Amino acid sequence: MGATQNPPSADRQTLVEFLGQLEAKVLWLASWMIHNANHLRVNEDGMKVGGHQASSASLATIMTALYGHSLHAQDRVAVKPHASPNFHALQYLFGHQSLDKLQNFRGFRGAQSYPSRTKDVDDVDFSTGSVGLGVAQTLFSSLVQDYLAAKNWPGQAPTLPLGKMVSLIGDAELDEGNIYEALVEGWKHSIRNVWWVIDYNRQSLDAVVHEDLWQRVEGIFKNFGWDVVVLKYGHLQEQAFGEPGGAALKAWIDTCPNQLYAALCFQGGAAWRKRLLDEIGDQGPASALIARRSDAELASLMTNLGGHDLPALIDAFDQARTHDRPVCFLCYTVKGMGLPLQGHKDNHAGLLTPAQMDKWRAAMNIRLGHEWDKFEGLAWDADRMQAALDAVPFIQRGTRRYHAPKLAVPARLNLPQQTQLSTQQGFGLIMNDLARLDLPLVDRIVTTSPDVTVSTNLGGWVNRRKLFARDPRPDLFKKEMIPSTFAWEFSPQGQHIELGIAEMNLFILLSALGLSHSIHGTRLIPIGTLYDPFIYRGADALNYACYQDARFILVATPSGITLAPEGGAHQSIGTPLIGMAQDGLAAFEPAFVDELEIILRFAFEYVQRDGTKDRAGANWLRDHTGGSIYLRLSTRSLEKIPRAMDPTFERNVIDGAYWLRPPGPNCELVVAYTGAIAPEAMEAVGSLAGLRRDIALMAVTSADRLHAGWSAAALAREAGDHHARSHIEAMLDLIPRHAGIISVCDSHPATLSWLGGVNGHRIRALGVEHFGQTGTIADLYRHYGIDADAIRKAAFGLEPRWRRD
Repeated sequence: MGATQNPPSADRQTLVEFLGQLEAKVLWLASWMIHNANHLRVNEDGMKVGGHQASSASLATIMTALYGHSLHAQDRVAVKPHASPNFHALQYLFGHQSLDKLQNFRGFRGAQSYPSRTKDVDDVDFSTGSVGLGVAQTLFSSLVQDYLAAKNWPGQAPTLPLGKMVSLIGDAELDEGNIYEALVEGWKHSIRNVWWVIDYNRQSLDAVVHEDLWQRVEGIFKNFGWDVVVLKYGHLQEQAFGEPGGAALKAWIDTCPNQLYAALCFQGGAAWRKRLLDEIGDQGPASALIARRSDAELASLMTNLGGHDLPALIDAFDQARTHDRPVCFLCYTVKGMGLPLQGHKDNHAGLLTPAQMDKWRAAMNIRLGHEWDKFEGLAWDADRMQAALDAVPFIQRGTRRYHAPKLAVPARLNLPQQTQLSTQQGFGLIMNDLARLDLPLVDRIVTTSPDVTVSTNLGGWVNRRKLFARDPRPDLFKKEMIPSTFAWEFSPQGQHIELGIAEMNLFILLSALGLSHSIHGTRLIPIGTLYDPFIYRGADALNYACYQDARFILVATPSGITLAPEGGAHQSIGTPLIGMAQDGLAAFEPAFVDELEIILRFAFEYVQRDGTKDRAGANWLRDHTGGSIYLRLSTRSLEKIPRAMDPTFERNVIDGAYWLRPPGPNCELVVAYTGAIAPEAMEAVGSLAGLRRDIALMAVTSADRLHAGWSAAALAREAGDHHARSHIEAMLDLIPRHAGIISVCDSHPATLSWLGGVNGHRIRALGVEHFGQTGTIADLYRHYGIDADAIRKAAFGLEPRWRRD
């Protein structure tokens, strides 16, 4: 489908008039819903609801120009968090948002404080909230669009016109470092079809932005190959500059400090007149230019910045549609434009008082009791306004959520035959074997890594499936016949996107790839690899990706302190707790490669689920809904355990735990472990079995799913399902109440310490609680008290009579 055009009757003057009407209504509704939430709606706890009337108002003109004219249905937008009310108002006018949700803005199940893909109903493209992340998301979504455009898969979604990935940015967001990390990556991948529109109102939460920020912003974007369009002056100002004395006015505007300009915007026409006459009055042309205008006209002139001028905006956006280069629009605006608190330095969290709102309501021609009416107070009648809204290009395809078919997952993945392997090696070998297969699932896998592709064992996969680039680039080492283990060949058909060393970029790219089925209509299976401790570097972006319900597989290695010689910051302690606490992410930590194979098959299918129920199945996990997967793997090689791969074993691995040594009827002790520390747990149980025969060994493959199942079963019982029982409860039902549990993990002991609370067993939780040192694994396991001897000592501490016996 080609780009939708405005109807022929919508000539420029009519278009500008329509957009002016739309802008007034957006500004009113956005401000009114915030006022209603804070002053008129009953809030039982009495707390301020908030809502950022000024930050929303500064973008009202820009969003009107975009949504009312310049955006097409294939375009995608990340709205700056504090402009959420504008977005909801526009969607209400388009018929995509309900009145009751506007009236419940920032309330339970009402329109959200910040645009949310998962909580709002009005066709949000990208969630925002944690500033800077939505900005980078648009850049990486454009990269995903290019990735899909380069492919020619059977059954791929019908080719859509390449859309513009648009971000509406508050100028204070430019302090966020992840924006510049994304710019570097976009330059490397020759990014295109990206628009970043900066709301340059020169105010942040607590301050006025630095005077020369715009020059630095312009220089940075140009250096990365972007077009920069500066929209500083509106048409009223441009006309005034052409009058006698206009040059002096322009020079004064250009040198006026940001704080002074904001203060004068708040004070109004009389203050503008006094300041201008004092500083550029010449008893001649400049004074006459000022004198020809009333106070109201002078205030309108001085606040007619480019970001509030509809003709300037639509011209700039229309011009940018004629090419695919990335564009930064630097739009000068006034924070709170059109409101009684415009320009005031305290307006960020400020709210109109009831008295101010009553006065402004009268100025906007809004009758009491008609505040929510769609066309109240406008010069155009309802039929004319509705007809113009119905013709807006952006809404011609209705809501724009796609649904892609699921990809079949093989019944088995080939297991490596080596008798001793680490889970990281096993992952690489499984991926290498998959790369040989001609399957739709394998074709849709796209891997990515922040400069650790080889060291996370993706080298074999990349050799076979190549790196992605829009334009082919040969491996020069191969071309020059220089021997190398890896063939880094770039191709439009490549299936690996190599990133620089920035974990924020990894997680935002995974977010973009993991939303491809909904945003672009084609399903991908994204797999990202990184070093496990560096999850912390990108934790905000990981949370952001999960909040958007992006679907991906995260492979992090090495786990814990198993990378012993690296020491300190290259060892992870709390990442399993991130896995347990992060909504939308199911975390696993297998010890053996056969467990990993089962989990990978599950992961390939789980990331494709799109159900809406919260609980389903025998264990009340969120398996119907699906989500993303986190695999915490290890570089430590373990000897393979010969065993049959029957359905019960596979189900237990996925549910989170199985008995490696089952309990007997008189079990006195359970040792529960997770991950690469398996040999120490097995050795300790073997030696303790010489003292006590009935000792059980529990292999935990997912502390996250065990805990989630336990919590969900409790909720089910509280809701009346008295027979609900989780997987871990069923396992520990086999253990007498007097028995003890020793949990051990190469991570924080809280990962498994909760096991004692399931059925009220005594527990001693072993783990790592301090930053690592260098050494061998044996050195460090001994130092932190998680080796076999420490497990035995914990058993004697839990059962003092064993010493006497």
